[in-house]
Amino acid sequence: MSARDPVADLRRIAFLLERANEATYRVRAFRSAAATVAALPAEELRARVEAGTLSELSGVGDVTARCVAESLSGEEPVYLRRLTATEGTDLGDAAAALREALRGDCHVHSDWSDGGSPIEEMALAAVELGHEYMVLTDHSPRLTVARGLTPDRLRRQLDHVARLNDALPAGFRVLTGIEVDILADGSLDQEDELLARLDLVVGSVHSGLRDDASRMTHRMLTAIANPHLDVLGHMTGRKVAAAGAGDRGHRAGRTRPPSDFDLEKVLAACVEHGKAVEINSRPDRLDPPKRMLRVAVEAGCLFTIDTDAHAPGQLDWLHFGCERAALCAVPPERVVNTWTAEALLGWTAGHSGD
Repeated sequence: MSARDPVADLRRIAFLLERANEATYRVRAFRSAAATVAALPAEELRARVEAGTLSELSGVGDVTARCVAESLSGEEPVYLRRLTATEGTDLGDAAAALREALRGDCHVHSDWSDGGSPIEEMALAAVELGHEYMVLTDHSPRLTVARGLTPDRLRRQLDHVARLNDALPAGFRVLTGIEVDILADGSLDQEDELLARLDLVVGSVHSGLRDDASRMTHRMLTAIANPHLDVLGHMTGRKVAAAGAGDRGHRAGRTRPPSDFDLEKVLAACVEHGKAVEINSRPDRLDPPKRMLRVAVEAGCLFTIDTDAHAPGQLDWLHFGCERAALCAVPPERVVNTWTAEALLGWTAGHSGD
């Protein structure tokens, strides 16, 4: 048999582990091995595999070396075969149709803030999933624990994305954005001039999550009225027990109750200002709860279904959000990332205040 591409196999394993919300150290082992193997000349790689010395290199362990050897022999690595055999997700018809209708993801992080992979790697994973666009939404300055982007770093990122889009496959593009903190007074944690340059702005509360209901409501209403905000991210801030041990300190069993606020007023403001409520697909968030999501549907809100991905494999978590949206009868035409990029940008420009 002809040899397979061992780098592609290692990256595919990492992707499937991320999608399954496996521990970060396990994912990192395969991504590190892929980087090491990719840097080796083909002759040296084969010689090390034949001599059994590949695992002597930094970033390559016994398991990943075995995967490389199997790939070079033309066999699908056993590790990959086992993951592939258990990867399917059985979606209901309505959820599957909604997932098929999604053209992109409006909430994605990279290693410019607290994500684990470069923008390029996130973008190529989105291409492989059949997406037409990906909105890059790294964090804003106040969230220092997540390496939030200062204005200067955000400007550099905008230049980087412009160059990157010239090199990406035709029919796909990275849209510029940010996940901006909603501060204590409801203002947005970034310069207005920069927010105005972005394609899409997700606004989220990351601090003071236990504020009393009146104060939290005021914060959210002020932010929603800001012409630069497009999407209200993970609305309640809750954490639920996830099935696996994911990234960024998210661990199974680590929970947080939802914030208190006046739901009807917040949803009414979203409708009034034409802003979208995010259906966050992260297994440790699944925010908003279904009871709130049903109220949002009845209120006439727009929605996004996003992954809040911090690694390539997490981009395939959209089905979690689609299942919840289908259960709550979210109309697909009111999910803004079922729209083309042009329609999405027309919507964000329509309430930008320019």
